Amino acid sequence: MAWIYLFVAGLLEIGWAIGLKYTEGFTKLVPTLLTAASMVASIVLLGLAVRTLPLGTAYAVWTGIGTVGTVILGVILFAEPATAMRIGCILLIIAGIAGLKLTA
Repeated sequence: MAWIYLFVAGLLEIGWAIGLKYTEGFTKLVPTLLTAASMVASIVLLGLAVRTLPLGTAYAVWTGIGTVGTVILGVILFAEPATAMRIGCILLIIAGIAGLKLTA
């Protein structure tokens, strides 16, 4: 169950990171409220996950999911560059997440 909490927490991290763009400096109420709710829910689920998972592993996986998802959505939603170097770095992060999952 802890891995499910962690995975959902990572997805919510993507949500709040992307949500920051839509808040326009916290000047738009609805995006700001949704972003804040995603932040809180993400942290709560991370907290539940670390009750049974090693802290370092859980934190690295959580941030890795958030990082990879945010970069991918940045490319899709905001036309950020998808260079070979960026894609290579994303693949390295994914490899690191998989390695941590296999060793936990």
